[in-house]
Amino acid sequence: MVRGARYRPESRRFAGSEFRMATTQAVNIARSTPGQLPMLQPITADKEIDTRGLNCPLPILRAKKALSDMTTGQVLKIVATDPGSMRDFQAFCKQTGNELLIQQTINKEFVHYLKRR
Repeated sequence: MVRGARYRPESRRFAGSEFRMATTQAVNIARSTPGQLPMLQPITADKEIDTRGLNCPLPILRAKKALSDMTTGQVLKIVATDPGSMRDFQAFCKQTGNELLIQQTINKEFVHYLKRR
C-alpha cells in the first residue's frame, strides 16, 4: 500500500453505483408485485457430480475433469460436504473463466452450479 493511501470502499467490485443500481432494481421488482416475488427459473444441470466426503482439492479436480468433457454453455452441478468448497469454487471459476451461477448450502451440503466457458 502506498504511504498515506487510504482504503477506498468504492474500489470493491460491487460497491458504489453498481451496488445501488442492483439494489434499486431488486426493490423495484418487489414493489411492482406486491405480496409476490417473481419466480426464478430453476437451474437445470446437464451433468451432476457427487463429491460428498471428499476434501480439498478433490472436489475441484473432479469438477475440472467433468467440465473438460462438457461443451460450452452446459451446466455442471457439484454436491460437496467440504465447507471450504464455497471459497474454492469461487477461486476456481475466477481462474478458469467458467461462470459460477449459484452456490447453495442445504443442511450440511454445499451445492455449486458452474457454467462451462
